[in-house]
Amino acid sequence: MTVELLNPSDLPTPTMYSHVAIATGTKLVFIAGQEPEDLQGNLVGPGDLAVQARLTFANLGRALAAAGARPDQVTRLGIYLVGYVREHQPIVQEARYEVFGDHKPVDVMIGVAALARPEQLIEVEATAVI
Repeated sequence: MTVELLNPSDLPTPTMYSHVAIATGTKLVFIAGQEPEDLQGNLVGPGDLAVQARLTFANLGRALAAAGARPDQVTRLGIYLVGYVREHQPIVQEARYEVFGDHKPVDVMIGVAALARPEQLIEVEATAVI
């Protein structure tokens, strides 16, 4: 499988993602929204976006591995943040980097009013091609 990430010269170059992902492979992998939960399903880090983001991306990495996919095979991320403000971007970027390094799949970051649990601040879904 190969993923080619592009930033066309006639669009501004983003720092956290790529504008275009072209994937060639034999399987699509869809990872459901991962949450900041421990193995027992307990929410971790109520009110702390940094703690929740690190665990959410770590859980995403584990889900990818279970599907036989690597982070560098991810083509798209959906990132949902409660009460999103621009100051959240560096916090999310740091947690994301721990799993993805310099791989920057296309993404969408969406501010939402609430998620599944009242104290949950982030949820992340992914699509990979393997």
